[in-house]
Amino acid sequence: MGSSTCGKNVYELAQERLKIVFEDFDNVCVSFSGGKDSGVLLNLCIDYIRRNNLKRKLCVFHIDYEIQYSVTIDYVNRMLEANKDILDVYRICVPVKVSTCTSMYQAFWRPWDDEMKDLWVRQKPPGCYNKEDFDFYDENMWDYEFQMHFAQWLHERKKATRSCYMIGIRTQESFSRWRCIHLARKYQMYHTYRWTSKIGIDIFNAYPIFDWKTTDIWVANGKFGFDYNKLYDLYYKAGINIERQRVASPFLGEAQESLRLYQVIDPNTWGKMICRVNGVQFAGIYGNTRAMGTGHKVNLPKGHTWKSYMQFLLSTLPEPTRRNYLNKLTVSIEFWRKKGGCLSDETIQKLRDLNIPIEVGGKSNYKTRKKPVRMEYLDDINIREFREIPTYKRVCICILKNDHICKYMGFSINKEDAYKRDKIMEEFKNMML
Repeated sequence: MGSSTCGKNVYELAQERLKIVFEDFDNVCVSFSGGKDSGVLLNLCIDYIRRNNLKRKLCVFHIDYEIQYSVTIDYVNRMLEANKDILDVYRICVPVKVSTCTSMYQAFWRPWDDEMKDLWVRQKPPGCYNKEDFDFYDENMWDYEFQMHFAQWLHERKKATRSCYMIGIRTQESFSRWRCIHLARKYQMYHTYRWTSKIGIDIFNAYPIFDWKTTDIWVANGKFGFDYNKLYDLYYKAGINIERQRVASPFLGEAQESLRLYQVIDPNTWGKMICRVNGVQFAGIYGNTRAMGTGHKVNLPKGHTWKSYMQFLLSTLPEPTRRNYLNKLTVSIEFWRKKGGCLSDETIQKLRDLNIPIEVGGKSNYKTRKKPVRMEYLDDINIREFREIPTYKRVCICILKNDHICKYMGFSINKEDAYKRDKIMEEFKNMML
């Protein structure tokens, strides 16, 4: 397994972190999705409890999203059943809002929606928790909001002195996960452990395998005989690189390219999915093609500029969706005109070499060596850093991807969702002290 700068391998470091968690926290909960990362973390915790003969139970938090590969559901059931003597399971079947990029009509869908019970892909598993079990549940709640509230709910339910929620994220997976560990924290850590973060009074998140690589996951599964999701075997047989093998909601933008695999791997589930969420059939057919904006090489129709093509695409959308993209575009144009995006000296020089009018500021308010650059929207630009430059082509790709948030344009959540998030943080602000 991989080694760290201190000479210990990642497994040994994970064991040290688990020792701290199980010794210092009377309530320990693992977030388990059924994927390879959360799976190996759960296995590590179970193994630690059994090897050290700990007289305690481990809480498991599992959001059941209704629609998943059958083999993933089998793995979840298998893990929970095989270790029920030491697990306290919270299997959540609640109709929270979940993002979807399969439809121009829907920005989200709801698993276990009571109004669509006749179209559910499968029935709820026995012993699951429903919306009636949580006094904090609200129909406008997103899945990530539910998780924040659940942490406090379980802490109070257990009457815990100190709670730890372990999450199997690895910094190798994405930049946002790297930031979660390495950037300066807004909130406190547990003591000085950078693999932890405080989310409430005596409530912490912990990331014991944050420094593991994908290969470490599979070495651990093989070396220790851990049970794992056999979906990954099917991915491997399908020729999918191990770095791109993920178990997540099938309707997220990241899963669009592999959505079509449901038709082959799990045809029975696929047949039910088509009726369950708008746009699934189209995304399954075209999710890996230029028709849904996959890759940089999206063809521009003959006789169009990217701006005119954008206007055409907007004209085909439902009014609420069209208005959403126009609002994003207006904000972006205003941002690049007045404030400017941060670009490197190398990128700035490329723009100057192409005789593109720009205004370069002296220093950004952000912690970066890049400089703020004010400029107008371009139709397109042929440089390696094209995703950093405001172009109408990027807007077109967002529309083709059904990227309602416009992540491809650099947007994060919108003001409405940010307001809801801030309301949650306001509720918990006294817990952060």
